[in-house]
This record gives sequence, structure tokens and C-alpha cells, in this order.
Amino acid sequence: TATFMILGDVCTRNCGYCAIAHGRPLWEDREEPERIGRAVGELGLEYVVITSVNRDDLADGGAAHWAATLRAVRRLAPGCRVEALIPDFQGSAASLAAVLEARPGILNHNTETVPRLYRVARHGGRYERALELFRRARARAPEIPRKSGIILGLGEERDELLATLADLREAGVSILTLGQYLRPSPAHLPVARYYHPDEFADLAARGRALGFAHVEAGPLVRSSYHAKRQAEAASA
Repeated sequence: TATFMILGDVCTRNCGYCAIAHGRPLWEDREEPERIGRAVGELGLEYVVITSVNRDDLADGGAAHWAATLRAVRRLAPGCRVEALIPDFQGSAASLAAVLEARPGILNHNTETVPRLYRVARHGGRYERALELFRRARARAPEIPRKSGIILGLGEERDELLATLADLREAGVSILTLGQYLRPSPAHLPVARYYHPDEFADLAARGRALGFAHVEAGPLVRSSYHAKRQAEAASA
């Protein structure tokens, strides 16, 4: 699995757990989609994850750029499956539709944490907006699998976490990743607790009991971690 981040490296949001720079992004590079497509083709990749910063400065949140990138990869690397790890596009149904029309192999959006912690951890994000994204994706393109991830250790309680897993499953998510939060710097949110590997195993079992097709859970798990294997396991 290879991961490409598009639309620059400066995010318009400032989440308390994230090390990506925030501020005013640079211009939108219109040649980037073709470059990504060529790179994937030349490398002979079979599975890629494409992600991006939040681009709330753009009218569509970068959705047209997203769609162009997905289409370029499909055209220039037709044997490659693409997982789109998208932002929430500020809840825009039209932006989500534009991405879905470009036919990603998997649609991923990280929920990151429980609803109570959104105010301190996800500036600019909304928990219900994340759930609505999945509901809309399921209604518009039910054949495209949906995936989400949560980082543990920000201060969530167990009952909150289990309720969040249930919410995601109800919204149509079929692939779930659970990983340990690791503080990028002293300026970021502190780690409230570290989870034991046995706790991750228990949460994975809980997720499977809820009906997730695949749960990848462990201290070092991230969205792109063995993403191809996750997709294959979910469709087995």
C-alpha cells in the first residue's frame, strides 16, 4: 500500500491531535491529478490510499480536485484499487457526490473520536456530520465499501467508544481501524491513557459482533496500515 496526500500540506483546520501544519494553504495545483496518476502507473501499484488536508478555503472543499485525481489513477493505472480517505467537505452533499461519481474502490473518512471530545479534539469537525457523510454515501453508492478510523487515548470512556462503534455500523461503515493516539508534540493534546494490546483485541471482537466486515485494531494501527489486506479481508 502506498499513500498520497493531495491538495497541499497546509490544513485549514487545527485538530488537537494532528501534526499537519495549519493556516492559509497555497494555490490548488491543477496538474497534480495527472502526476499522481502517472506515478501510480509507473510504480505498478496495486493498491493506493489517497488522502488530503481539509481545504475549507475552496468552494467545494477540493472535491473537483479529488474527482480528477481518482479518474486520473483509474485511467493511467487501471489495475490499481484506490481508497479515498476524504475530509468531510463541511457536510456538502454535492462535494461528496462528486467524489463518489469518480468511483473510488473504498470510501474512507476518519471519525477519530467520540462525540463528547469533538469540541476539544476536532476543531471544525462535527460528529453528526461524519455519520451523515456515511449515510449519504450508502444511499448514493451502496456498492462502494465504507471505512472509518478512531484513535484511542484522547480521554474517551469505554461506553462512549462502544456507542460510537454502534453509530458507525448503523451508518453503514463496514471496515474499522482502531489505533493508539501518540502525542506529536507538547503543543498537542496529551495522551489520556495507553491501551493494552488485549484491550484492542477485545474491541476488535466487539466490532465484529456489531457486524463490521473487518476490524483492524492495535497500538500502531492507522488508516493506511495494511489497507490492501483490510480491503481483501472485508470482501472475503
